[in-house]
Amino acid sequence: MPPNPDASAPRERIDRIGAVLRAVDADLALHYRHDRPEVQPLHTVYVSAADATPETPSEWGRGAGELIADHPELFTALDISGALPRVRDMLARNPIQDLRIDFEDGYGRRPDAVEDHDARRAGATFQALREVAGGPPWCGIRIRGLTTDEFARSLRTLELVLDGAGGVPAGFVFTIPKLRVAEQVTAAVLLCEEVEDVHGLPSHTLRFELQIESPQAILGRDGAATVAKAIHLADGRCTALHYGTYDYSAALGIASIQQSLEHPVADHAKAVMLAAAAQTGVWVCDGSTQVNPTGSATAVADAIGRHYRLVTRSLERGYYQGWDMHPGHLATRWLATFAFYRTALNAAAPRLQAYLDKQGGDVVDEPATAQALAKVVLRGIDARAFDEQDLLDLAPSARHDVLDELVGRTR
Repeated sequence: MPPNPDASAPRERIDRIGAVLRAVDADLALHYRHDRPEVQPLHTVYVSAADATPETPSEWGRGAGELIADHPELFTALDISGALPRVRDMLARNPIQDLRIDFEDGYGRRPDAVEDHDARRAGATFQALREVAGGPPWCGIRIRGLTTDEFARSLRTLELVLDGAGGVPAGFVFTIPKLRVAEQVTAAVLLCEEVEDVHGLPSHTLRFELQIESPQAILGRDGAATVAKAIHLADGRCTALHYGTYDYSAALGIASIQQSLEHPVADHAKAVMLAAAAQTGVWVCDGSTQVNPTGSATAVADAIGRHYRLVTRSLERGYYQGWDMHPGHLATRWLATFAFYRTALNAAAPRLQAYLDKQGGDVVDEPATAQALAKVVLRGIDARAFDEQDLLDLAPSARHDVLDELVGRTR
């Protein structure tokens, strides 16, 4: 039977459909708020609480600069975008963007009195770094975890760090390792509320990251993605998901020689993390490599090439942040990151200009594609891979404020 053009659904049915859709829209707006306004750090440096001092950023920057100076031919060969002078400058001025002082695996088991001392010293380090030009804008600690055996010690360490810092430092987060079930996030929220209440802090002052090191964090016993549930149980306090390369691989039985950021199990876990975090304002951070640029000339060359490749690979897959575990990693981190964004600029700028001019060309971009092009260019500016003038030289209409509006970002 052909449709009757004069027929219409009863008003109450239309209202019922509208009510369902309004509830759906409200729920999506609440849980998927798109990107955060803050600039995501391009890396997180992990340093044992036994070793971290206010001099750590400058010492790491100097060590990375010396690696470049000692192996100029290796870095010149990797410098496909002419970014090496800019890298040297960053290593001298702002080598570390996010410093995480570690009280977990990188620290080990120590007597309570020793950890108390190191926790207060970590807080004093954060306080001192606020007065240092070029200090990391992001900082925090990794606690031992939130299990029955660990949470009391983790809570005490967190409180002592904050006491030593004279409050909550700007950009401070604490990392919760070895997430296995979503209910651990409920415990983390309660912990934050307790610390805020006891110390007279405004609500939601404390924020945390979740470290994904267990298969159960990716796939729970109910068949659902635990990490997705965890984000939405965090009461807006979860800032990032960090992948734990070696614990995750080992838990799946991957042989140690094959454990890597580029193993298929790592790709699967990080893809789930990326999908779970999409449009929630939660960042995704790739893991680390344990291969440091030390030893023989061959070992150093292999490690430099390996880390450069891994950083580039992560960026290509949408993981814009990663762990660095050795000063030498800073040299390849900055160089690979700058090369990625400078190459992306050369490809994106003409397409952005054509989109803004509505000219089309060989590639006619949809609004969503134009937003993606604008996002990668803005990330490049944020990372200081190039300046706004470099962008305007290629796309005169693509001013920073124009791109901000295109992606819906408020500076």
